[in-house]
Amino acid sequence: MAPPQDPNSPFTDPTVLLTGHDSNGKAIVQNSTVEATQIYAGMRTSHNLLYTTSESPPDLNNDKDIKLHNDIKSSGKLNIVNAGGTLMRYVNFAPQNTTVMHRTQSLDYGVVMEGEMIMELDDGNETLLRRGDVAIQRATMHAWKNASKTEWARMLFVLQDCQSLSVEGQRLKEDLGVVGSSIFTPSGNDK
Repeated sequence: MAPPQDPNSPFTDPTVLLTGHDSNGKAIVQNSTVEATQIYAGMRTSHNLLYTTSESPPDLNNDKDIKLHNDIKSSGKLNIVNAGGTLMRYVNFAPQNTTVMHRTQSLDYGVVMEGEMIMELDDGNETLLRRGDVAIQRATMHAWKNASKTEWARMLFVLQDCQSLSVEGQRLKEDLGVVGSSIFTPSGNDK
């Protein structure tokens, strides 16, 4: 019997604490929210959007960054990469789940938080990452696979928009693959 298409991960929804300053300039916890898990339909993967910025460097004055983040969240139009800014999310992978081979025009930090993940590159190279290991993706074609047959894995990703990338005169643009393109809206940052 086939496993359910979109099973729930065992991970709890994370609490995000946002700091700021009181009227005396002292640090405070300004906001605390639980970020609900969102399912990528049909992919046996889910995510929690933790935070975004919409400009670099971000403007923290008068809570401008918070307003821009809240605008993005409420619009429901966040792409894989936030053009001109950053985004941070947890991604949860069902046992033996493999993502599509893809490239984003971004500098990505991927940290294995739970489980073990295999990073596959388009040259066929596969590398096992264990809890605490970090992959720095520099706009490369890659896929992720949960190495376990029985346990879920969780990664923390921080994606930062980057300048257009050319290798040996060839422009490398965002490529979400056929499946990815049918699920995700193009980021629009590689024009």
